[in-house]
Amino acid sequence: MTLHANIPKAADQCDTPPLVRVFLQSYLDTLVMVERLHRLLLDVIKDEFERLGMQDINPVQALLLFNVGDKEVTAGELKSRGYYQGSNVSYNLKKLVDGGYMHHQRSDIDRRSVRVRLTEKGRVVHRALSDLFARHAGDLVSSGVMDQTRIDEINGSLRRMERYWTEQIRYIY
Repeated sequence: MTLHANIPKAADQCDTPPLVRVFLQSYLDTLVMVERLHRLLLDVIKDEFERLGMQDINPVQALLLFNVGDKEVTAGELKSRGYYQGSNVSYNLKKLVDGGYMHHQRSDIDRRSVRVRLTEKGRVVHRALSDLFARHAGDLVSSGVMDQTRIDEINGSLRRMERYWTEQIRYIY
């Protein structure tokens, strides 16, 4: 989704008061930034893995491993808990299991349910991302780019937007 081309048109074509138009411009800028940040995060992870010689796993799969961490979860919980944002969780799980990054086991109670957890190889990826994110946090603070107050404000704003969007989805159905 690329909104850049539509930002001026959307702001000019909407039938709203001028103050809302100004906010609309900022809102659309935020949407573009969220999209760009997600893509940049994937690129940062890809570059780190290339540096470490870990090229048999993609950034989306690495984030899934990072989010699972030391937990054991069902495939369905990956999306409901926010561990995985994509639509093809089955494909990535299969690749991670086949690559030796995750162990999966069918539930004894419900044979349709599969529980997954990291293998030692998956924990190596988890540690690599943990180290990367810790290094970034230290760099952001030491360089003055970000501090606790600023990041708390950003997180608070994004959580409010998440709640708003979640409510919008619930009202549709």
